[in-house]
Amino acid sequence: MLNVGSLNDGVVLDHIKAGKSMEIYKYLALDKLDCQVAIIKNAKSEKMGRKDIIKIESPLDVINLDILGYIDHNITVNIIHHGEIVEKKELKLPKMIKNVLRCKNPRCITSIEQELTQMFVLTDEKKQIYRCRYCDEKYK
Repeated sequence: MLNVGSLNDGVVLDHIKAGKSMEIYKYLALDKLDCQVAIIKNAKSEKMGRKDIIKIESPLDVINLDILGYIDHNITVNIIHHGEIVEKKELKLPKMIKNVLRCKNPRCITSIEQELTQMFVLTDEKKQIYRCRYCDEKYK
């Protein structure tokens, strides 16, 4: 049995789909943080069968909740203080995502002016469809 130490102060990202933790690690740029980060892959879960967990010894403000909501809005965000869960945050699909997705349309202004912020707007919440704010190209 693997034993990962408890977190005194920080954030635990729980109920991540098995295998998605490295994608989240990359998108949240956790490698650039100067704090401890523990990734647990394929942990047993009664609810999900298998899941990933990320423990971050850092305040919540270093985590972009919009990116997490886009990747999987079913992830549970637990805020830990003095070794206890003090708050659970629910994620939702963000209305707009900035500089996470890139427009693939070669005629889009973002292809020419690459310093522009890449912005995608949620246009269909049920189907989770995002479109480029500039050219309306659907993200695939």
